[in-house]
Amino acid sequence: MSFTQENNRRKKILVTGGAGFIGSHLCEKLLNKGHEVISVDNFFTSKKNNISHLLGNDNFEMIRHDITFPLYLEVDEIYNLACPASPLHYQKNPVQTIKTNVHGAINMLGLAKRTKSKIFQASTSEVYGDPEISPQAETYFGRVNPIGLRACYDEGKRAAETLFFDYNREHGVDIKVARIFNTYGPNMLPNDGRVVSNFITQALLNKDITIYGDGSQTRSFCFIDDMVDGFLKFMSSNDSIKGPINLGNSNEINIISLAKMILIITNSKSKIHKKKLPNDDPKKRKPDISLAKKLLNWEPSISLEEGLIKTIAYFEKLLKNGKAF
Repeated sequence: MSFTQENNRRKKILVTGGAGFIGSHLCEKLLNKGHEVISVDNFFTSKKNNISHLLGNDNFEMIRHDITFPLYLEVDEIYNLACPASPLHYQKNPVQTIKTNVHGAINMLGLAKRTKSKIFQASTSEVYGDPEISPQAETYFGRVNPIGLRACYDEGKRAAETLFFDYNREHGVDIKVARIFNTYGPNMLPNDGRVVSNFITQALLNKDITIYGDGSQTRSFCFIDDMVDGFLKFMSSNDSIKGPINLGNSNEINIISLAKMILIITNSKSKIHKKKLPNDDPKKRKPDISLAKKLLNWEPSISLEEGLIKTIAYFEKLLKNGKAF
């Protein structure tokens, strides 16, 4: 079977964290491509509403399960996305967070080994910590506080990367490791504590927009459609391309400029209110996506303004229907 035929054939695909923000979009895109999709989620931070419209599809199955416990399925590919991704959520239960990253990775890698499945790991830009260099390239080892409040997530993801590459070297498991930078779009939780959702909900309710620090810290925001496209291109790439590969938008913006942009789009009466910057909060976050461009022929195409307009429309609909806030 040729490489092209292999990537076009119908597959049974497991998505852990499938009801989450990114996972729900990925499930829908895989179904649209004609694959069978199994979503596994314990609904700790995700919502059934994100995937409820998929339940009538004969090729879609939803399983409530925590991946810190083994899972026995027969699948062709695995996308491992399960883990709370916002500091507000993962710091509520730090031990469970690091267990999800480490025990969860071991269980999913064990499943991939048994079924000879290709497995994708949703790692994170947080493996770079509060970086000393910008932009961050995959060769940078990072600057992470191993005992700080964010360590359950940051070090958990770093340990998961170690496990993926050791399973590849020792057992020949076919791996893809992506380091995901800030992503936003519909299906985000309004109360997840992330900067985009925070600013949008505050602006729509005409509440003070909360900025931590002086607002000079920077982030790079990638719209969800671009990110999912990156996942699919990476997963279908040559087996020799294992990663880690940065996926994100390289257009950097400071936090206060983001707040002002959202105020303009929403026509909000909100004022900007500044609070103390939390410990270990990164001052800069900008990906070097040279590898993704070269190896995957991928880069984001949706501008921040265009993506924010679509995201704000989603939050406005939630507010109108009384389903959030």
